[in-house]
Amino acid sequence: MENEVIITYETLYDLLRREKNRPELQQLPDNFLTDLINYLNKKQEILESQEKKKSIFTSTEVYKTRKQIESIQKIIKELYERRESKILQSSIISSRTGISTEETITMLPEEQEFYKIITKNLDHYRENVLYKLSAGQLPNIDIPKSKPKDLKTNEKPIKTAKKLKMLCDLPKFLGTDMESYGPFNNEQIIEIPNETADFLIKQEKAEEI
Repeated sequence: MENEVIITYETLYDLLRREKNRPELQQLPDNFLTDLINYLNKKQEILESQEKKKSIFTSTEVYKTRKQIESIQKIIKELYERRESKILQSSIISSRTGISTEETITMLPEEQEFYKIITKNLDHYRENVLYKLSAGQLPNIDIPKSKPKDLKTNEKPIKTAKKLKMLCDLPKFLGTDMESYGPFNNEQIIEIPNETADFLIKQEKAEEI
């Protein structure tokens, strides 16, 4: 797709529509991810600017902007999952036939890596389960043994969430794990998964406590 495509709500909706209506993986614009992040951040900046204004008219503007951001996040999620399903199907076909898909040319670099990892894992299990069974042998797969439930250990539990103090009001949003969070208020204390917490800290919207 051409470089000059500008990311807007309308172009995002069109990209999703084409991905839904066509069976093959669709070509995305060059620098799509970078342009998408810039677009989403600009929308967030507009929302924060509107929230700071003291006017009887701003509540409607804030509401509209929040709803648009939520709609954009839903489009991003559905677009990702549509493409994810197509890439998974391509990986299955590639593993079964031994022929790499031509759709790699329409994949983003991150998607190409995803495709390679999934195909490699499928090949591994096909070789060590299916082929072994066909040869009358037990599968050759290393299965980690689980620890007895009552076995005590000195290992500290892995911390999977962080406690944060919000530095601004934040509307409902999709985290890095594609789960919905918020809305949150300024100075509110929250506990949120590590990756999403790190994203909020990096964006200077919260601080760890």
